[in-house]
Amino acid sequence: MTDAVAAVDRLLDDGSGRRPRADARRNVERLVVAAREAALEGGDITAHEIARRAGVGVGTFYRRVGSLEALLEAVLGEVLGEIVAKADEGIAERDPWTGFETFAAAYIRLRNELCDVNKRLGDVLDHSRAELRDRIRRVVERAQRAGAMRADVTWEDVAFLLVAASSTGPHTLGLKAGDRQWERNLRVVLDGLRSTDPRPLPGAPPSALSTS
Repeated sequence: MTDAVAAVDRLLDDGSGRRPRADARRNVERLVVAAREAALEGGDITAHEIARRAGVGVGTFYRRVGSLEALLEAVLGEVLGEIVAKADEGIAERDPWTGFETFAAAYIRLRNELCDVNKRLGDVLDHSRAELRDRIRRVVERAQRAGAMRADVTWEDVAFLLVAASSTGPHTLGLKAGDRQWERNLRVVLDGLRSTDPRPLPGAPPSALSTS
């Protein structure tokens, strides 16, 4: 359960500095993992469903995490941290293209989970957008400086392309998606970004929404 440590620590920190009991920590770990599984699978994100998945009672759920919102906020922070960490790993990778490619796959997987949790909380991601934008920009521009990615796309284009690759419904035109459909979509996107003889792009690149 090492992937749940960050959220678990947030939920167990009552400001007293006391170390929680082992059984309390195990229950919170189970609840965090269950919440992430429910988000990733697109299942019901309710206190009862998460408690059922975790194998604990609803009373234990509320006693250990306080509320569904508190649990999901902790999970949201954990997933955001993992995305940023994956970007930093990509930036540190010796080969810029490998760094971008590895980040892109991790970003799509984690973004799908992030969006489901964020939607349940009522879209609270505004304060984190600048950090995510910065990481995507840096990993893209590093690949471009190395000549590994076509130079006529912007990092904003790449943000849209990654979302497009991840947006896979189970059916379209009477066709059923493959079990690794988003990975297939991403491979097509990556090959297009690395094209050595690209055709000119039409129109203008994406721009920031007006805040006025």
